[in-house]
Amino acid sequence: MSEIKVPEMGESIVEGTISKWHVKAGDSVNVGDVLAELETDKVNIEISAEQAGVIEQLLRGEGETVAVGETIGQIGSGSGAAPSQPMSPSSDPAAAPAPVAPASTPAAPVAAAEPAPVAAPAATPAAPAASDANAAVFSATPAARKLARERGIDLTQVQAQDPMGRIRQEDIQAHNTAAKAPAAAPTAQAAPAPVAAEPGKPAERRKMSRRRITIAKRLVEAQQTAAMLTTFNEVDMTAILEVRKRRKDAFKEKHDIGLGFMSFFTKAVIGALKAYPLLNAEIQGDEILVKQYYDIGIAVSAKEGLVVPVVREADRLSFAQIEKQIADLAGKARANTLALNDLQGGTFTITNGGVFGSLLSTPILNAPQVGILGMHKIQIRPVAIDDVRMENRPMMYIALSYDHRIVDGAEAVRFLVTVKQLLEDPESLLLEG
Repeated sequence: MSEIKVPEMGESIVEGTISKWHVKAGDSVNVGDVLAELETDKVNIEISAEQAGVIEQLLRGEGETVAVGETIGQIGSGSGAAPSQPMSPSSDPAAAPAPVAPASTPAAPVAAAEPAPVAAPAATPAAPAASDANAAVFSATPAARKLARERGIDLTQVQAQDPMGRIRQEDIQAHNTAAKAPAAAPTAQAAPAPVAAEPGKPAERRKMSRRRITIAKRLVEAQQTAAMLTTFNEVDMTAILEVRKRRKDAFKEKHDIGLGFMSFFTKAVIGALKAYPLLNAEIQGDEILVKQYYDIGIAVSAKEGLVVPVVREADRLSFAQIEKQIADLAGKARANTLALNDLQGGTFTITNGGVFGSLLSTPILNAPQVGILGMHKIQIRPVAIDDVRMENRPMMYIALSYDHRIVDGAEAVRFLVTVKQLLEDPESLLLEG
């Protein structure tokens, strides 16, 4: 018999949500067949069969949160007769098959950095199915331990509903609700439950995806932990548009990729970062880490929300190489096939709200970065050329949000002016970018 386990997905990911099972109990599978899709905070991954056989049982249902290394199903070599039914999130926990603790625990490095988990109660009769060591490790899921730490709850006081004695998130939430019940009772009438909509009016309640929850959390954290300010300027795009008009056909024919705006902006940002390196830094405790490489994050709108894949060592790439990497990463983002490595790191971010028609906006920092450049819609506006002449020019507002804890206002303004000057003189990008 082979166990279906949640694979390791990187140091920063300790759990995920089963978004879809592609098999059911009794199905025959071959090595490499996709069994389930797992949604994490950053990327979606597929869990494949490591052994051919028959699905004996699925221990966790769609929509449930599972930890790295956890057993979520079993594959047997039998004929599949009388298979167990997959457990849904609404199934009775007491009637559900107990998960089998794995012999080795890939999540051990994460668990080692956390408070030691509490061993399963000695009175639990189902405990002999696992060794004492495994019972101790899996007595509380990583998500449950994290929630307990955040709420200051002693795990030894939490009542587990799992027949194996394992503590889950819902056990922590139930314990927390029970502990607050006496204090909340007097104000229960003053705080009625929220109503979805007025009676007779249509409304729809949607569950937030794991990625949307993570995006929301990170954006709030960025605003709460950084002293974020934004400075604005505008760029005359005449020169860049003329270069693109003259070169786009030859560029496309030679490199098999269109000459867009992002390569110009990436080069301009790199030139400005070299002049003002604190915008390419991050705060670590009471120290400033100034990075001497340029991994530029490019914000991409995907179905599940905004993602920021990274163009590595962009200062060493040509215009064509930058355009190709951006196109490749954007395609992966929209196909939901980005790898964790595509999203990790990044020293500075560029976001383009102009593709959606935004004329002006304030971008939010992509922590722990301390700078983000916002591009906007190109719009024809009258511009004073000198004391006498006015011309209609293609203008774009640009915005720089920065962390005022390490970047002074004067430095931020000069950075943005440098970006403007480089964009208005595209030939300088070959030297400075």
